[in-house]
Amino acid sequence: MKKITKETYLDWYKDMLFWRKFEDKLAAVYIQQKVRGFLHLYNGQEAVLAGALHAMDLTKDKMITAYRNHVQPIGMGVDPKRVMAELYGKATGTSQGLGGSMHIFSKEFRFYGGHGIVGGQIPLGAGIAFGDKYHNSDAVTLCYFGDGAARQGSLHETFNMAMNWKLPVIFICENNGYAMGTSVERTANHEDIWKLGLGYEMPCGPVDGMNPVKVAEAVDEAIQRARKGEGPTFLEMKTYRYRGHSMSDAQHYRTKEEVEEYRKIDPITQVLDIIKEKKYATDEEIDAINKEVKEMVKECEKFAEESPFPELNILHDVVYEQEDYPFIK
Repeated sequence: MKKITKETYLDWYKDMLFWRKFEDKLAAVYIQQKVRGFLHLYNGQEAVLAGALHAMDLTKDKMITAYRNHVQPIGMGVDPKRVMAELYGKATGTSQGLGGSMHIFSKEFRFYGGHGIVGGQIPLGAGIAFGDKYHNSDAVTLCYFGDGAARQGSLHETFNMAMNWKLPVIFICENNGYAMGTSVERTANHEDIWKLGLGYEMPCGPVDGMNPVKVAEAVDEAIQRARKGEGPTFLEMKTYRYRGHSMSDAQHYRTKEEVEEYRKIDPITQVLDIIKEKKYATDEEIDAINKEVKEMVKECEKFAEESPFPELNILHDVVYEQEDYPFIK
């Protein structure tokens, strides 16, 4: 694995803070009805992405996830201004404003969505990995899903095939404790989701998903195994989300005290504490990062606000390839 250095910690702090503030802004404009539909925010889970990106080779490795998918493409290299524009439904967005919050996508940066069907991305992730194995590309696919999707039957079919064919895929369950509003302990006879891998003799285990170092180490080990042709790994990232399942979630299933307890191990705070403890940056330098992040978010908002909505004809153009299609006027 690439060494974790002073620069790594400073990058983690800036990236995770930007992702947090980017989504805080989305929450604010959602209330103003500038972003419509559903909005699922990642606040609290940033270490899962930060650690994984450190272990990945972004020139070839791929990622696919569910609908909590705004900051992952940014981490993979997509311009955050285009991500925010997509959420606004603007023509400058990643899918010309036609995908919205749950369907961010970038072929260029190997980010394959954004999927609204619970667990729908699990077999797709294995399919992408199958393509890489078939073409001997040496790439690895990271396939993310939530604790609720771990109860889908397609997961078992996919695990079986992935092990049979030794596919270069890492299955990552982001266990934030609640499938929408249902506690993990109420959805199955066991709470250790990672043990589902044991039935397929798949290498598997739990990971502290609030610590980017632990995430990076676990993902790196899984990537090395996949590159050697030894097949998939299943990692359960134990994490937490500070906001509701979506913006419409009243969160009656948990207490404010519970949320505050998890804020004590906030991944951004953990990284900042190490930066201060090891004197990787002065208070002035940290303030400068904070101001830079604030300006970056402002730029994204300005870009999205000023971008045009798609032309009406695109609704036809993206559906019908044949120009003289019958019944279309």
